[in-house]
Amino acid sequence: MRMLVLGAGALGGYFGARAMQRGLDVAFLVRPARAAALARDGLRLRSTHGDFDGPVTTMERACPGFDVVLLSCKAYDLDPAIEAIRPAVEAGACVLPVLNGLSHIDRLNAAFGAARVWGGLAKCAATLRPDGTIQHLNDWHWLTFGEQGGGEQDGALDGRAAAFAAALGQSPGLVAEAVPDIRRRMWEKLVHLGTVAAGTVLMRASVGEIIRAGGRGFLLALLERNAAIAAAQGFPMSPGFMESYRAMFSDAGSAYTASMLRDLEAGGRTEAEHILGFLTDAARAAGVPEDLHALALLHARAHDQRREAKRRP
Repeated sequence: MRMLVLGAGALGGYFGARAMQRGLDVAFLVRPARAAALARDGLRLRSTHGDFDGPVTTMERACPGFDVVLLSCKAYDLDPAIEAIRPAVEAGACVLPVLNGLSHIDRLNAAFGAARVWGGLAKCAATLRPDGTIQHLNDWHWLTFGEQGGGEQDGALDGRAAAFAAALGQSPGLVAEAVPDIRRRMWEKLVHLGTVAAGTVLMRASVGEIIRAGGRGFLLALLERNAAIAAAQGFPMSPGFMESYRAMFSDAGSAYTASMLRDLEAGGRTEAEHILGFLTDAARAAGVPEDLHALALLHARAHDQRREAKRRP
């Protein structure tokens, strides 16, 4: 199978490298500067599950002939990303987005039609080091995806995602799975992500630091409200899911923070509107108290104002 990866950053580079190791024909759609660096140094990945060093194929413009396009951009870059991949998708490729949140699905559906857009989740912590090397940060190496289907609770697989999962396979560095209930799983991720993002961004601290400061009830309230939002959308969380995440958000030794907090502390753009803004609106529509989400969103927006004024400390 042929796979086009938009960008060669942390996630795109990680999954693209693993796909190449599995024998897929992979090309990276990148800007000229990244293309030059890759031509000079190759793609470099460092991971406890095995390193990758090798030349890669790069493109500055998408073209027909691909089966799948992996979309791993930030949500605020979605509009230019849609235009960049359009030639490949309109020629028949399916889009596998692994963006945070859910709002991108409607925009991709509007651009390409739901039949061409899969739901997707990446559970992989990686970062792009200043020298261009991709550093895998922990044991997470899962890529989960599936066709959207027809109803509120997802539809049957039509075979394309299953074929792609079979091509990627399951190895120490990558476990790929096609599932028939991808929207339910995306809501599960959003309940989790919405809790850690709102909590750690608002408090500017890790989960453990918040708990040690007396904030366990605050984190659990966020979790319960996010679960109530998901249930109002038709995706109630299972008892097992809630038990697991109550334990996660009760761990006083946890160093866990959201990537949104790391972006904020680095002075970069955040996905606050796409995560916290989406959940604030969804809470309001569902009749769930929105004050905690709205406060976290306000905090992130105030950061954006300081950033735009170049007044970051």
